[in-house]
Amino acid sequence: MCGITGQYFFEKQSSNSLDQIKKMTNVIEHRGPDGEGHFKDEFVELGHRRLAIIDLNSGEQPMFSQDSNIILTFNGEIYNYIELREELKILGANFNTDSDTEVIINAYQYWGIDCISRFNGMWAIALWDKNNEVLFLCRDRLGEKPLYYSVTDDKIVWGSEIKSIIASGLTKEFDDKYLGLYLTFGFMPSPYTLFKGVNSLEPGTYLKVSKRNIDKVQYWTLPDISENDLITDQQYVEKQFSELFYDSVRIRMRSDVGFGAFLSGGLDSGSIVAAMNEYNSKKTETFTIGFKEKDFDESNLSKEISDKFNTNYHLKYVSDDTLEKALNDVSFHFDDPFSDPSAIPTGHVSELASNHVKMVLTGDGGDEVLSGYTTYQGEIFAAKYQKIPFFLRLFLTYSVEIFSKLLKGKLRYKINRVLNIIKSSNLSFEERLFSKVSRTNSENLIKYFPEINPYAEFKEFYHLVMKDCKFKDPFYQLMYFQLKVTLPDNMLTKVDRMSMAHSIETRVPFLDYRIVEFMFRVHKDLKMIGYQNKVILRNTIGKNLPKNVLLGSKRGFNVPLRDWFRDEKKIDFVKSMYFQFPSNKYFNNLNLEEILELNNSGKSDEGNLIWRIMLLNKCFGNF
Repeated sequence: MCGITGQYFFEKQSSNSLDQIKKMTNVIEHRGPDGEGHFKDEFVELGHRRLAIIDLNSGEQPMFSQDSNIILTFNGEIYNYIELREELKILGANFNTDSDTEVIINAYQYWGIDCISRFNGMWAIALWDKNNEVLFLCRDRLGEKPLYYSVTDDKIVWGSEIKSIIASGLTKEFDDKYLGLYLTFGFMPSPYTLFKGVNSLEPGTYLKVSKRNIDKVQYWTLPDISENDLITDQQYVEKQFSELFYDSVRIRMRSDVGFGAFLSGGLDSGSIVAAMNEYNSKKTETFTIGFKEKDFDESNLSKEISDKFNTNYHLKYVSDDTLEKALNDVSFHFDDPFSDPSAIPTGHVSELASNHVKMVLTGDGGDEVLSGYTTYQGEIFAAKYQKIPFFLRLFLTYSVEIFSKLLKGKLRYKINRVLNIIKSSNLSFEERLFSKVSRTNSENLIKYFPEINPYAEFKEFYHLVMKDCKFKDPFYQLMYFQLKVTLPDNMLTKVDRMSMAHSIETRVPFLDYRIVEFMFRVHKDLKMIGYQNKVILRNTIGKNLPKNVLLGSKRGFNVPLRDWFRDEKKIDFVKSMYFQFPSNKYFNNLNLEEILELNNSGKSDEGNLIWRIMLLNKCFGNF
């Protein structure tokens, strides 16, 4: 686990100075505090920061092939490197280290760039083939590891974080072309960023750079299937999933340093700890975040899991006192504004873990792979609801809306959630998805930003993402969209940045590509029975968990922003920085007092929207 950066010049360079590549590498020191390395020739500069997890004594980078013609920098882990090394030895390869980095070099020499199809892991790779004068920049299948790049008149620049590219000398400019996507999602979906001239390399993709030719190649995508191809044999599915899951956990526990697990009170992280218990010869270190707000706190459930599997349990409580620091930390480490509030507890749990271990396994990806979010239950409900005669649906909507206006506080907030579910069930899937991903009142989003028109931008982006999806059922369309967009660009981006901010490596067993490809082919009736989610996990690994965990409702790794922003001190803090953006043309119709009143009264939860604008201001307010 590391940070990489570099430059490829389209024409030969005469300077031998390493000053610029060192600047680019230094700004991501947090990604690799254990060492640094640099390489430069007439075409390429490579920089690397190392977080040593495997082969502590001889895994330095950039790493060279034995003939010095292949030079590699690499961020990530290849979990099946032991098996690949043995296979390569049979073919005649020689190894000087025990590192997975050297396995990549030898794999490329024997199999070419197609070697990446043999890797089981997470990675961002920069490989310079000196003899053929070809550079490859590659990102893993699901997008666990980030890779940004910028093409200028004389070079292509890349880095694990945007700040490395800015450190190369690129002018720091705000690009509002896709601002509507940020206001919709609260993050920037690849390949877009809000930095002019900077792109995010899409998951499952590599760039082949030779002279001035830059070819983008998609080497992996989700299985090409439709509803008619899905697996319906429950016994077979549960057996295959269980075997794949245990093997995924097993190979992700390969490490030369101490490791543990992030543990919420949920089914996913609990299953990870249960599986780790099968292979760990000593107590597993587990790390949990709690909240004083009981609706958001799962620490009692996480403690039950810890007691069940006899882990070394570490707990830290998070409060709104940390909000201003969180704003600074998130804006620095993400570069682009990133307003998923769960980044706050992710940062805290990473900091907690960093005091004890250097690597953790997490339960991320379980909801995407197993269709576990409540939004999937919403799709089941919508399919049934739309069969009710229209006039009855209209009457029900009107009745709940009237009832809501008679209430106040949390009860009104809960009834409004029911109202939103009913309203969204009347919409098309595309409109419903817009409402879900925006995490705020989508009508207000359109109202507050009419010049930007977030829905129009979302609609264009949606059709681009979904053009190759063969599914017609909204349940599967949601699964496709989440695996393509919200998983890599929200969930995995969050975990990468906040863990690396504290020099912690995270490994995600649910996202073993074998599990992803297999579960993508499974029929929804096996994934969800009635409104019971994650049935396959519950019937396999989950049956070993405490009963209260299996019965618990899904909460997610959420933060009580709506409550935090009701505090007078926090309201003053919001007002003090709300309009620090370089141009108020984007906010002409944004009535801050109205938004705060909606949130305070419980008429709607606007905590996410408030946080979204604050992050935008913080990231670009000084431009």
